[in-house]
Amino acid sequence: MVNSSAVSTQAPATRRRAWLTLISITMLNVIGMTVVLPVLPFVVQRYVDTPAHLAVWVGVLESVNALCAFLVAPLFGGLSDRFGRRPVIIVATLGAAVGFATFGIGGSIWVLLAGRVIQGITAGDMPALFAYAADITPPAERAKRFGLLGALNGVGFMIGPALGGLLAAIHIDLPVFVTAGIALVVAIISFFALPESLAPEKRTRRLKLEGLHPVAVFKGAFGRPELRGLLVALVFVALPFGMFVNNFSVLALDQVQWTATAIGLLTAAIGILDIVLQGVLMQALLPRLGERGIIVAGLIAQAVGLAALAIVGSVFAEPWILIVGTLLIGGGQGPATAAMDGVLSQQVGEHEQGWIAGVMQSLNTGVNVIAPLIAGVLYASVSHAAPYALGFLLMVGAIVVVGRTRFTSLAKRERGAVETAARS
Repeated sequence: MVNSSAVSTQAPATRRRAWLTLISITMLNVIGMTVVLPVLPFVVQRYVDTPAHLAVWVGVLESVNALCAFLVAPLFGGLSDRFGRRPVIIVATLGAAVGFATFGIGGSIWVLLAGRVIQGITAGDMPALFAYAADITPPAERAKRFGLLGALNGVGFMIGPALGGLLAAIHIDLPVFVTAGIALVVAIISFFALPESLAPEKRTRRLKLEGLHPVAVFKGAFGRPELRGLLVALVFVALPFGMFVNNFSVLALDQVQWTATAIGLLTAAIGILDIVLQGVLMQALLPRLGERGIIVAGLIAQAVGLAALAIVGSVFAEPWILIVGTLLIGGGQGPATAAMDGVLSQQVGEHEQGWIAGVMQSLNTGVNVIAPLIAGVLYASVSHAAPYALGFLLMVGAIVVVGRTRFTSLAKRERGAVETAARS
């Protein structure tokens, strides 16, 4: 087992190993989560009475999963600030393995629901992984490193859906069991190869449970002017993307009659695009455009992509429009989110990285509690285009909010305060 002392107190070789291990874990996480994307509606439809209810039940399953994650994300973020990132990552990935295995066993819609509950309750590894990356990265480099990490995650996003589509050709349940196996592998790697990143002296001294309630966390976060605009934009971005992720497979199945394999290959293409955009273009454009330029460009791409999928759901059910719209949404989301993550991490101190990661995870999962339900209900009762038309309007709102928000890091604010005090 690895030494539990913090990475920051160890040799550069250990810090490099920690970064490489983090890359491996996050990429495996993405592979595991995305293996099931192409097959989800095909698994669920076996337990649904009528095809008209498919979109709603897919939405219910994902909403329940997100609700569980929403309730525990602040707790896991706080636990990682108090006890370190490594134990939280290990526990969460073991829970994911159990949850996906339960979903794969299936047998009824209620067993599927139980699997999503288990996986959701232990979905605390992403705040801890985010905080881990912040721990081992200088503040000025975080947007760039999050972009690189996002590009490498694109490899997982490329492999996962393609693997899921190919495995579904063998048996529709096989991708889910593969996902459970991947989660178990991540837990083993974390236990044996991942050093702790948060030094004991940087940890919070005690866990204030009253401050970990999701509503209390939101009140504190939105009450801080330096965070408010970015968090509002994050909500506006997360809602349409959540509707897209949870409804896209149903749209492709209904409108262009695609198979799980075809859906998986298109989703894999998003991963390839993500590698190019975040691994190459973002690193080159970030010094020229800055975080704001990267964010706005990504949001515009997503808005156009959502408009394209609204067209597919209404007047032109053409596969090429579906492909273009999907790639624009997936390609724009990666760089924009990585840049927003980097900016938000610069707004707080080192001892609050787990907290801000928990806030962002809670916002994302809180939005994803309602996003699948909104998508499913609009899709089934209004029109197939309705979720994407609403998403377009929200993305335009996000562009306006980002354009009006000032980006000032904590370090710059502190320097400004010192300079003001010195002049007075």
